[in-house]
Amino acid sequence: MTKSNTAVKVRTRQAENANVKTEVNKVAIVSLAVAAGLVGAWVVTAFVAGIVASGGVAPMVSNWVQAVFG
Repeated sequence: MTKSNTAVKVRTRQAENANVKTEVNKVAIVSLAVAAGLVGAWVVTAFVAGIVASGGVAPMVSNWVQAVFG
C-alpha cells in the first residue's frame, strides 16, 4: 500500500459589487421619510393642541377667521 499526498489548491473568490450611489440614495430617502414623519406628527400635535386650547373646532375656526379678517 502506497500513500500519496496530494496538495489541492482551492481558490475562492467572492466579489460583491456595492453601488455606492444606490446606497447613498437609499439612506437619503429613508432620512427624508423619517424627517417628513416627524414633521407630520408635530403638525398633528399642534393642530390638536390648538383645538383643545380654543375649546373645540367651532371656536378655533371662529378665532382663525377673526385673526385673518380682523
